[in-house]
Amino acid sequence: MKSAGVLVLATDGVEHEELEAAVTGLRDMGARVDIATPGGASITSWRDGNWFAEIEATMPLTHVDADEYDGLVLPGGQLNSGALRSTFAAVRLVSQFLSGGRMVAAICHAPWLLVEVGAISGVAVTSHPAIRTDLENAGARWTGRPVMRSGGIITARSLQDLEGFIDEIARELESRGKWLRRRDLATVSAGIRADFARFVAPQGDPEDKDTPD
Repeated sequence: MKSAGVLVLATDGVEHEELEAAVTGLRDMGARVDIATPGGASITSWRDGNWFAEIEATMPLTHVDADEYDGLVLPGGQLNSGALRSTFAAVRLVSQFLSGGRMVAAICHAPWLLVEVGAISGVAVTSHPAIRTDLENAGARWTGRPVMRSGGIITARSLQDLEGFIDEIARELESRGKWLRRRDLATVSAGIRADFARFVAPQGDPEDKDTPD
């Protein structure tokens, strides 16, 4: 059975723990995980109201071949999700994953991108409460539950729901015949913070980033 390949799409302002859980949690279960950013350069995550850490990208999103992956994960963060929904190449990439029947998982504000591609009419979803109206206006059935899996679309409310989010991603990939080294979620969660140090280094407040008002 082939191991799962997952792409994580993010830009500056991505919620740190949400990206951390997706990348390290899935890698810990044996998945191949790449990070794509709009320009292919490193980005800076957001945590507790401040710029937090520099994240190294694997490739620019314009170089992504959706056929090489089984699923797409969209971590949240208002700044990150707001920027990506305004980026044509990002919206097109999400559309390519969905039209190809691949899994798309979005947490917090990231379901905004599902709105942009017109993918959630009639779909049961959840999200950060702040974007509930946007999702309902797009025809979604907003539930407010911690995590929802509707076909190949997985959504979650916030970083407090990360364990359930990663678990549903694993279940969806396994249902598609992809191999994952399933472990107790508590073990995976404990490993997230230790393993994340391998590819991220706290930078404080980068000089070229402005803190939003």
